[in-house]
Amino acid sequence: MFKKENSFFYSLIFLMALIVALSNYLVQFPVTYFNLQDVLTYGAFSYPVAFLITDLSNRRYGKEKAKKLVYLGFITGIFLTLFFSTNFSDLISIRIAIGSGTAFIVAQLIDVSIFDKLRKKIWYVAPFLSSLFGSIIDTFLFFLIAFYATGISWITLALGDLFVKILVAIVMLIPFRFLLSYIKNNSAEEKKISV
Repeated sequence: MFKKENSFFYSLIFLMALIVALSNYLVQFPVTYFNLQDVLTYGAFSYPVAFLITDLSNRRYGKEKAKKLVYLGFITGIFLTLFFSTNFSDLISIRIAIGSGTAFIVAQLIDVSIFDKLRKKIWYVAPFLSSLFGSIIDTFLFFLIAFYATGISWITLALGDLFVKILVAIVMLIPFRFLLSYIKNNSAEEKKISV
């Protein structure tokens, strides 16, 4: 049982790192369909999954272990970003890595705190509000650090990304609800076994 519990937690860390690295790579590419290149990047579609992972960890293990997930996911995600998608000869690429790391750690820790305070409310309140506030903070911190004074219309990109992140956060409530049932059932079984 101990190994099963650890393997689930480490799977969440791996998924978190993967989402961070993927999002940091995808944020470099604007969405060119429907003339959205000045408004939206592909990173907006993948990043909200990080909040889902954090919220599932928080629901399953509590606030302290969710923070541990954030720290370990942060370290692993930044390592992957630096290794795979940072061009050290390009200042914007370096700023993307710094902005991503800063925005990630601040927003995810705020998400953990908000979720923990709202965890006893109706099931969708904590994941939605924590993801909403986390996304707002993450988006503006990231775009400010990565693109301020570069000539890129970062405010427009930030607003476009935030809009998509909020939509994705709403859609992420579906897998959260489904996985919430799994987590509760799995936790109940483990408690029975350990008693």
